[in-house]
Amino acid sequence: MRNLLKWPGRQVIAVGAAIPLTLGLASATGSAGTTPGQHQPPQIKHVWYIELENEGTTQTFGDPAADPYLAKTLPSMGALLKNYYAVGHDSADNYIAQISGQAPDPATQNDCGVWTRFHPGNVVLKPYHQLVGNGCVYPSSVPTLGNQLSSAQLSWKAYMQDMGNDPTRDRTTQTSQGPACGHPQVGKPDHTEGAEPADQYATRHEGFMYFESVIGDRSYCDQHIVSFQPLLNDLSAAQTTPNFSWISPNLCFDGHDSPCVTGDPGGLTEIDAFLQIWIPEIMNSPAYKQNGLIVITFDEGTTDTTCCGETAGSSPSHPNTPLPGMQGPGGGKVGAVLLSPFIKPGTVSTVNYNHYSALRSIEDIFGLAHLGDAAMPQVKAFGPDVYSNS
Repeated sequence: MRNLLKWPGRQVIAVGAAIPLTLGLASATGSAGTTPGQHQPPQIKHVWYIELENEGTTQTFGDPAADPYLAKTLPSMGALLKNYYAVGHDSADNYIAQISGQAPDPATQNDCGVWTRFHPGNVVLKPYHQLVGNGCVYPSSVPTLGNQLSSAQLSWKAYMQDMGNDPTRDRTTQTSQGPACGHPQVGKPDHTEGAEPADQYATRHEGFMYFESVIGDRSYCDQHIVSFQPLLNDLSAAQTTPNFSWISPNLCFDGHDSPCVTGDPGGLTEIDAFLQIWIPEIMNSPAYKQNGLIVITFDEGTTDTTCCGETAGSSPSHPNTPLPGMQGPGGGKVGAVLLSPFIKPGTVSTVNYNHYSALRSIEDIFGLAHLGDAAMPQVKAFGPDVYSNS
C-alpha cells in the first residue's frame, strides 16, 4: 500500500476521526456540481431508487419475454437507458459506490462475509477523495448521500424488505417504525449472506450500512434504515414521503436467488412480480405525481465492461484494486429505467452512464456536491436525453 502513496501525480492527505468534514460533509452540502452551460435537472423533489440483482441487459431488456413488465411496460412509460453500467463485482462494492462514490476494494469486491473495519482508514487520495486501504466498514470521516441529505435538511430512508423478520440474523431493534438498522457486528461474520424462508434480507444489498457515519449513531440509523413496514404509510402523503428513498427487495424479489429458499422461482419472474406491485404504488403517490423520479437498475451485470472513466489498473479514481470488476475494469452493462412526470414515455437514451452518474444526478437534483468518483469529469449526470419532458 505504501507504493500506492508514492506514485507520481498523486496527492495524498491524512485525515483523522476528529476531522470528519475533510471528506466532504461540509463541502458536500453546498451548491451542486453543475457549471454554467451544463444541463440543469428539472424540479424533482422526490427520488426512489430501486435496486435489483445480477442481470445484464442481454438477459433483461434484450429478452422481453423473460420480464415483460420491466423490459416492455416500464420503458414505454418512461426512459430506457441502454448504455448504463455497473462499476464492479460482486454486490457490496456497487451498493457502496452508489451512495458514496467510494470505489471497490478487495474486501467489498468479495461481499464482506466478515465485517472488517476499513484499514488504515486515515489516508485520502485526491482529487476524488478515495479512502486508501482495504475493508468493509468505512470510518465516520467518509460521508454518504444520506449524510449529505441530512446536512441539507432533506429527508431520506432506505427501505429493506424482510429486515428484522429474524432479528438474530441482522441484530435489528424494534422502533415505532418497526425493525430498523439491521447489520452485522463489526468484526463478525455477516449472517445475512444466505436466506431463510421467513427472512430473505441481505445486508450487502444496501450500501449505507457500511459507513460509521450512518451506523455509528444508532438513533440516526434507526430513523433512516427501516423495513418495508412504514413504506405504504410514508407514500400516503407528500409530507411523509422522504426526499430520497432507497428500496431493496429481498433475495427472492430482487432476482438474486433462483429458485428461492421458499420454493418460488426467483430470478426475473419475481422481479417482474415485485415491480408490478410497487411501481403503481409509488406512481400513484402524491409525491411522485407532484415532482417524482423513479430509478430502476441492477447492481451488476454478467460481464466486466465499463464506461465513464473506469479503467484497468489502479488510479486516483480506484486506488485499492487494479480491476474494479475483479476480472476487468467494470461491472458490466445493466441498463436502467427511469420514470418521472419530467420524462416523455418511450424515451430511449444511448448516452453512457454508470452508478456514479446516478449518484451525481441525485446530488445535482438536491443541490449537493459530488462525492468520490461521482466528481470524475468523465461521469455525466442525466441530461436532456433523459429528462425529455422538461
